[in-house]
Amino acid sequence: MILIKTPSQIDGIRASSKLATATLKYTASFIKSGISTEFLNQKAHDYIIAHKAIPAPLNYGGFPKSICTSINNVVCHGIPSKKEILKEGDIVNIDVTTILNGYYGDTSATYPVGKISSEAKLLIERTKKSLDLAIKSVKAGQYLNESVGRVIENYLTPFGYSIVRDLGGHGVGLKFHEDPFVFHHNTPENHILLKAGMIFTIEPMVNASPNWHIYQDKNDGWTIQTEDGSLSAQFEHTILVTDSGAEVLTKL
Repeated sequence: MILIKTPSQIDGIRASSKLATATLKYTASFIKSGISTEFLNQKAHDYIIAHKAIPAPLNYGGFPKSICTSINNVVCHGIPSKKEILKEGDIVNIDVTTILNGYYGDTSATYPVGKISSEAKLLIERTKKSLDLAIKSVKAGQYLNESVGRVIENYLTPFGYSIVRDLGGHGVGLKFHEDPFVFHHNTPENHILLKAGMIFTIEPMVNASPNWHIYQDKNDGWTIQTEDGSLSAQFEHTILVTDSGAEVLTKL
């Protein structure tokens, strides 16, 4: 059931989203060659706790860390580790979700580690632009698949990229994951009329090849990687649908 949030709930979700954004910005400031993803995790964890909030991923379904860190061909759900060291030329996605006063805010972005290849740079830029284009098309009275999936797919596929289809965005705010599921490709499954007060994430996961297939690491049960080893990038915002458009609650 898709929830229409009340004004007081929206205020709470907005505050948590602002904290998630601040956490992401703070954590990203430490990205450089030679540091571990566990170092980033600890920085994010400490920042969230210091602001009297809870890192939502920690112990969620057994996830062992406070953020997700996904490097290069890892699409999402990468587990921070002391053994995982960032190196020059990597790209890394940091995914942060906070619980503040019972409300959730969710955001992520992909960052370069030092100097990266032109291929990686373009993938990051285009993935971010696809999210921005989708957000601009969201408005009460429009349909979800047309505003999000069709816009993202039409923009990205001419570059030879593919959009991961097995994962997507989601309603958020009162819980970590709510309805609706948000596909980032055009599908009639997402032919949902948008109404003011809906809050959900848009978070395209984009592979730098025409192959959108992925697989899950059987050892840790979480890490999702591209099937063909191609680079993958992701950007995510929590948005509020309004009568005039969309408010980005996690705006940097």
